[in-house]
Amino acid sequence: MDRSKFGLDLSFTDLTSRVPMTDEEVEERYEKIRERSGLLTILGVEYKADLSDINELMELGRGAFGVVRKAQFKKTKTLMAVKIIPITGNAESNKRTVMDMDVIMRSHNCPHIVRCYGCFVSDSEVRICMELMSMCLDKLLKIALRFPEAIVGKITTCVLLALNYLKETEQIMHRDVKPSNILIDNSGSIKLCDFGIAGQLIDSRRALTNTKGCVAYLAPERVGSSESEYGIRADVWSLGITLVELSTGRHPYEGCSTDFELLAKINNDPAPRLEPSELYSKNFCAFIAKCLMKRSLDRPNYDELLEDPFVKTSLSQNVDVAAWFAEVRQQ
Repeated sequence: MDRSKFGLDLSFTDLTSRVPMTDEEVEERYEKIRERSGLLTILGVEYKADLSDINELMELGRGAFGVVRKAQFKKTKTLMAVKIIPITGNAESNKRTVMDMDVIMRSHNCPHIVRCYGCFVSDSEVRICMELMSMCLDKLLKIALRFPEAIVGKITTCVLLALNYLKETEQIMHRDVKPSNILIDNSGSIKLCDFGIAGQLIDSRRALTNTKGCVAYLAPERVGSSESEYGIRADVWSLGITLVELSTGRHPYEGCSTDFELLAKINNDPAPRLEPSELYSKNFCAFIAKCLMKRSLDRPNYDELLEDPFVKTSLSQNVDVAAWFAEVRQQ
């Protein structure tokens, strides 16, 4: 394979040495994934497959980095989502591909991260076979208009548990938390996806990176700074913005006509807040305030957030997310 085509000028960071990984180390990571090409694990059984075993049914979505199609594995009749990503000469694009595959294939033990069945790798493209979820939350929000606090609570706990798993088990931060990267299925399961710009942590606080996520969800420390290091509390901010949007039906910085105006608001305006009302409990409003502290060190870490009264209440509540989702989809 032409390694220069794959663009191996990547900048992952090794946890022990804190020295950027060499081309050889990145190539080794890619080769381990490539060796698994065509091996699909479904319900604990491993199958050797090729593309002729996959029946593509319809397109589910399309973005800058590829297309996602609904498909079926013929041998088991398993429905899945197949993410098709071209391998190009763009190093940053290919970096996303390697990171997305690497994280999702290593995170199979976390029930709050979308499951990967396996992948197909060729010189021209990568196909990642993932469990089929029903909808991403940004599309669901357009139907529901706003989410009830009880549902937002379940979303909060699932995303927090996924982010904490990534930090504690994989030593990475997501860096692109937003409604479109949170998925729901008919059973009410809520899962985090899309790890293409996830950052390797160099200690318990910081990630070495210069890749931005979606501007509207960036934390203040990621806006207009020449610093390449920031930590998991940037994802805490993104989670806070996401929860405000889901619970109100409006992004707190909507109305900005340019990215410059948006970045200026994030950097200079007071952080968004919710006031207690019939719609929002005091605990929920307090949780949002904790997530959206302008100074990153004032924000709690995941362990602290998981002990927050709002989260503990959400964990203990019996909420029928599946029934709510079914009702919304009928609207």
